[in-house]
Amino acid sequence: MTRPDPTALVRVFGRIGLLSFGGPAAQIALMHQELVERTGWLSEARFLRALSLCMLLPGPEAMQLATYCGWRLRGVTGGLIAGGLFVLPGALCIAILAALYGAYGQLPLVQAGFFGIKAAVIVIVLQALRNIGRKALTGRGAWAVASLSFAAIFALGLPFPLIIAAAALWGYLTTDSPTPDQPAVTDAAPPLWRTVAIWLALWLGPLVALDLAGAGLLSDIGWFFSKLAVVTFGGAYAVLAYMTQTIVTDYGWISTQQMIDALGLAETTPGPLILVTQFVAMLAGLEQGGLALAVAAGLVALWATFTPCFLWIFAAGPYVEALSARPRLAGALSGISAAVVGVILNLSLWFALHVWFADVGRLRMGPATLPWPDPASLDAGAVALTALAAGLVIGLGWGLLRVLAVTALAGIGLGML
Repeated sequence: MTRPDPTALVRVFGRIGLLSFGGPAAQIALMHQELVERTGWLSEARFLRALSLCMLLPGPEAMQLATYCGWRLRGVTGGLIAGGLFVLPGALCIAILAALYGAYGQLPLVQAGFFGIKAAVIVIVLQALRNIGRKALTGRGAWAVASLSFAAIFALGLPFPLIIAAAALWGYLTTDSPTPDQPAVTDAAPPLWRTVAIWLALWLGPLVALDLAGAGLLSDIGWFFSKLAVVTFGGAYAVLAYMTQTIVTDYGWISTQQMIDALGLAETTPGPLILVTQFVAMLAGLEQGGLALAVAAGLVALWATFTPCFLWIFAAGPYVEALSARPRLAGALSGISAAVVGVILNLSLWFALHVWFADVGRLRMGPATLPWPDPASLDAGAVALTALAAGLVIGLGWGLLRVLAVTALAGIGLGML
């Protein structure tokens, strides 16, 4: 394995960060091309083992894969360089977009453009559902877990962490372990307790300070997104429904339509989609205290969302070889993956109903509560824009940015008419 110097790391991971559009699949493919094929810094086997580890961990798997690869190449310094550069370009873009959205988002022409983007988001989420479903639903048990997970969150409103925990337990218990667990063979690293203690202090220390300072909104943002960072198995799409319910209904930071706008804009930037947390935090700050509070809220959201990623990688990295040989952990991951399919289906329906219908109420049926749209509030223009996006994505195979640009222009055209 080649050990690159820090300058080379900055150059290569800076390039990855700037070009990491298109979601985790495209980002992982880009890293494979740069780190395995072009530079030869990592072997194919080591890259795949790292990917398996990152799929087991909560948080954005592509960002954590970049962090692990940097750590593998140059220790903690390399991990900080790689993970930081993977997030920074997208975070800068999100900050600019949030400020522009706060200043101009209510203009009719801008709203019409977002109208088209919202329709495209429905198709983007459905495409993610299809891609994940093909890999995750490999048997009757997985289909059952996906169906039960969908019913649990869509009709019963059960907490997302509970659903994920139950699915992981099912996968763990239903997977045979043909050989006894082997002693863990680890890479040279500081004691695990020291790594965990340092990064827990770095992660939670500033949040405790915000609590002690009485920084109400900033403290709430920090603790909520820290909790989200612990349960983000399956990527950003899997937790968006839980996140939306909490920030729209419980906290009232933003509206449902603003949440859909936030996801649409996050899709247009490089870096992990979970950067939508920064956008949401900045909108909440803008509404409650102006630009200064918005910047502070965005920084707190970034800290709470991504600092845990470094904790997971620096703590678990030395154990990759041992973890990759344990089939029951893979079984737990398979259970989580199946549950994520059901959760993303819930998210797809939620987006579609709120884009297509102006009035979505709730219908109680015993222990279940279902979203119930008013048929008279159906927006034919939104349905037509969704059909256009589906034709471009599925029929013509267009890329994400082209589709978002065309549907935004189509939305503006409908608005002018």
